[in-house]
Amino acid sequence: MDDDEDLVDLLKNYLEKDGYKVLTAYDGQAALNLFRLRDVDLIVLDLMLPKVSGLNVCRGVRNESQTPIIMLTAKSEEEDRIKGLDLGADDYVTKPFSPGELLARIRAVLRRTSEDGPREVSHGNLTVNFESHKVLLDGEEVDLTPTEFDILSTLVKQPRRVFSRPDLIHAALGYGYEGFERTIDVHIKNIRKKIEPDTDDPKYIQTEHGVGYKFAPPTSDDQLEENVQ
Repeated sequence: MDDDEDLVDLLKNYLEKDGYKVLTAYDGQAALNLFRLRDVDLIVLDLMLPKVSGLNVCRGVRNESQTPIIMLTAKSEEEDRIKGLDLGADDYVTKPFSPGELLARIRAVLRRTSEDGPREVSHGNLTVNFESHKVLLDGEEVDLTPTEFDILSTLVKQPRRVFSRPDLIHAALGYGYEGFERTIDVHIKNIRKKIEPDTDDPKYIQTEHGVGYKFAPPTSDDQLEENVQ
């Protein structure tokens, strides 16, 4: 989804040669209409779109679906990427980029979102099911994006281990660290909004200042049980 028709055609031909079926749109409204009419496995979305901005398209998709989204942006400022990530995008590619780089990102995101986990883990009132890719809080499903689920799963699988931001990017997201540490910070903030009773005093995802993040299971003092199936 991009207003540069030459770029769209180039990427479409490149991806089709690799076996993907590609649907295209050149403005934000057409993109939303196409998304609502067709089943798609992944969206490649330019932030700078006419009629409806890429950010509003991302917001509209996230209101209806957890379909993975890779953003394209010509801007280098971190804030532009943060806005998209904050709305639930899973990855980003900054222009100029090669079709091969985008293909690698697409493969990585699809691989992450299609993998099945072998088990389910519960910590207190939080349950993460790696097989169904679902998270329950007090028995109610939590609406996480695929990337948010991957980050939470990575932390949950190794409780109390402190992950640096680059380590967490590599372990959870599977793409090269590009010096944009705030990527993880934005995702962590979004996860906390969804699972923490008090985001100012998180009990599950804790910050190790100057190092990174860790998942802290409830202790026996909390009278909460930890179960692994």
